[in-house]
Amino acid sequence: MQENNKNIVTIIRHVTLVGFWVNAVLVILKLFFGYWGHSDALVADGYHSISDFITDLIVIIFAGKAYKKADKDHPYGHGKFETMASLIIGVILMLVALFICYEGIVRIILALNGTILAKPDIWTIIVAFISIGAKEWCFRYTKREGKRIGSSSLMANAEHHRSDAVSSIATLIGVGVAFAFGAEWRIMDPIASLVIAGMIALSAYKIAKPSINELLEMSLAQNEIDEIRIIASRIDGVKNIHNLRARKNGHSTIIEMNVHVAPEITVKLGHKIANNIEEALHHEFGTDAIIYIHIEPEE
Repeated sequence: MQENNKNIVTIIRHVTLVGFWVNAVLVILKLFFGYWGHSDALVADGYHSISDFITDLIVIIFAGKAYKKADKDHPYGHGKFETMASLIIGVILMLVALFICYEGIVRIILALNGTILAKPDIWTIIVAFISIGAKEWCFRYTKREGKRIGSSSLMANAEHHRSDAVSSIATLIGVGVAFAFGAEWRIMDPIASLVIAGMIALSAYKIAKPSINELLEMSLAQNEIDEIRIIASRIDGVKNIHNLRARKNGHSTIIEMNVHVAPEITVKLGHKIANNIEEALHHEFGTDAIIYIHIEPEE
């Protein structure tokens, strides 16, 4: 199991590093051509990519901690480190969205007050196209690997890549309109930056909400609770189940339940029933699931 966890950490770090270097190139392109080519939307997109640097580093740092074995100080494992990584990513994205929103509003007010905004350069459109393709590829690659190994931090980072790809589409539209039409249409560029800010904020909410729920010890969804009950009820010797509780713990699941068995059976048989339940649940929820079963006589 420890070797498997090492492989998972290696995969997380490798996938994140791929996105990291893609972001490095995009940040340089977006900020250089954004400022040089007079595009608020591309500059906003560039700051979005800068936030990717921070989140990539967070994932790399937290991944090693999240998959460490349980120890005396962390008897439930270190899965919450991954939850914290996802939450921090969400918070960073929200702060980036607020910054971009502020900058866009300032530029829009200037334009409405009669300031003639500079015309974006053709290179801003080319860079937007490059960003869309690169970030969509990063999204698909990161999401595929995140699903394969069950990593919430990789899945959160995949959503970050997708939000960057979508924001680049908004950048392309805003810059394209500002470039192709007259001076009065150049306000579309900072308006596009507001759209980007909204998309980033929505992505931040989707990433942070599950992490907050997990840190607050929120129960698994009812359909998952029902699935656990069904799996346990199918085991021979189980008469009834109550006090069933389950919650996420990073990449693992914690399940607790009281199981009623026939009062005349031996302790050895009761223990075997509990082991059979654990094996069935581990098969469904992964070998790192933490399961507590209290055996009681059926009254």
